Amino acid sequence: MSRIPETFARSRAERRTALMPFMTVGYPDFESSIALVEAMVAAGADGIELGIPFSDPLADGPTIQKASYKSLQHGTTYANVVDAVRRLRADGVEVPLILMGYCNTFLALGEERAILDAANAGADGLIIVDLPPEESDETRAICRRHGLDLIYLAAPTSDDARIDEIVKRASGFIYCVGVVGVTGARDRLAEELPGFLARLRSKTDLPLAVGFGISKREHIEALHGIADAAIVASAIIDIVEASPEAERIGRVRDYVEVLTGRSEANV
Repeated sequence: MSRIPETFARSRAERRTALMPFMTVGYPDFESSIALVEAMVAAGADGIELGIPFSDPLADGPTIQKASYKSLQHGTTYANVVDAVRRLRADGVEVPLILMGYCNTFLALGEERAILDAANAGADGLIIVDLPPEESDETRAICRRHGLDLIYLAAPTSDDARIDEIVKRASGFIYCVGVVGVTGARDRLAEELPGFLARLRSKTDLPLAVGFGISKREHIEALHGIADAAIVASAIIDIVEASPEAERIGRVRDYVEVLTGRSEANV
């Protein structure tokens, strides 16, 4: 059974915006990616998105593309991603773990097998970035059989007809693309974001999680009352990339503590 609904019920009861950071499995290496996820959870992350490295991550900007490329250079496979989920659960991580990747990974392995493996390891949901909602019903049915939420993406450019297709299928939460473009840290939220979220909210009671461009505590504070969660990805990868190996985990933990409001330091 997915942990996602309980997590959002708790953050809503506490009247705060949940934080769901992202980490590419196998970056900067497999063991470090496990340790970084555990550090983010210890710093207050409400859930974690685990990136499945892929050769052509077209929705991602240069930061996550580089992380994916380096992970693949280490030989990271989907089986390693499943192992990461299993390791994190064995280590006592209880927050939702959501795998984020692209269609070809699941098609190459066979959707039933890939999704069952994720569920058995302890995953809670899947985000398949390039899976159109109108072509997703078989994947969604497999996820439902194995207790996983299939998370759909909606963008400011999505018209009402596309949003209707998404909300009638969605479970867990809806991933709201915060900008028109690819992933990457940005200085400010897009001006069209509140209107876009209001349009989505008029059509669904599911939690709304905003990703693409979130990098500061002030961004998360600005989402309070209009979204349920913030997803931070490229900014975390940037910290890992810029940090000496011995300081990576500490710097990421400190950054997440700022994002969650546990620390008042500036980022």
